[in-house]
Amino acid sequence: MHCFIPTPSHSAVELGPLTIHFYALCILLGVIAAVVIGRRRYANVGGDSDAITDVAIVAIPFGIIGGRLYHVITSPDAYFGANGHLLNAVKIWDGGMGIWGAIALGTAAAFLAFRRLERGTSFAIFADSLAPGILIAQAIGRWGNWFNGELFGRPTKLPWGLEIPRELRPQGFTDFATFHPAFLYESIWCIASALLLIFLSRRRSLQAGNLFILYIAFYCAGRCGIEYLRIDEAHHLWGLRLNEWVSAIGFLLSVFTFANREKRAKKVRM
Repeated sequence: MHCFIPTPSHSAVELGPLTIHFYALCILLGVIAAVVIGRRRYANVGGDSDAITDVAIVAIPFGIIGGRLYHVITSPDAYFGANGHLLNAVKIWDGGMGIWGAIALGTAAAFLAFRRLERGTSFAIFADSLAPGILIAQAIGRWGNWFNGELFGRPTKLPWGLEIPRELRPQGFTDFATFHPAFLYESIWCIASALLLIFLSRRRSLQAGNLFILYIAFYCAGRCGIEYLRIDEAHHLWGLRLNEWVSAIGFLLSVFTFANREKRAKKVRM
């Protein structure tokens, strides 16, 4: 008997006039987890835990907007193509969030909000406190893709293969029933990376801001492999998916920045 992970038959539940989309619910739960973890970690380094909440109120909406903009810009045919629908660009509950846009715009908004609201510590310490919680938020948010029947990889007959309904299978793969659960791989990777960041923050003295840089490096490394597995439609550049290039560049830049900052910090300590 072949085992597999089933795709949920429903991606939303209706409570009277209210429709609750599980994708949006997973994002919300992830945000709550990030705030709770961030508040505790920031308080442990002498920061005002309320600053986490105050900054999150500003940064989270911008992060969502940035993530959606990145997705729409890198997948224009679905919204601006011959069979596209422009209004679908605002339907984030249907899936489609680009993490790079979310990180970029969310971090920029957090920095500006922090400068206005907080004076006790540096933004680097603030960002380090948030890093593990952000990874946990991403791990939880990826389960929204499971409810939507998306973010899966190549066909597989492994016991943990994800069963995808025929109508959701990409063109050319309709005869395959089970696929690599890329969403699950990324969720596990994010949790493992968050635990590693916590371990490093307790066991090693890092220059302020470098834990957040390691967050980017760890996530990019895992995302490169996950993108290699994916078979959904995407823009390609020189034979690789666009997000593979972004992940690889992000990894190299973050590793270089981390090593350079640690090297300079070591010289100062000496």
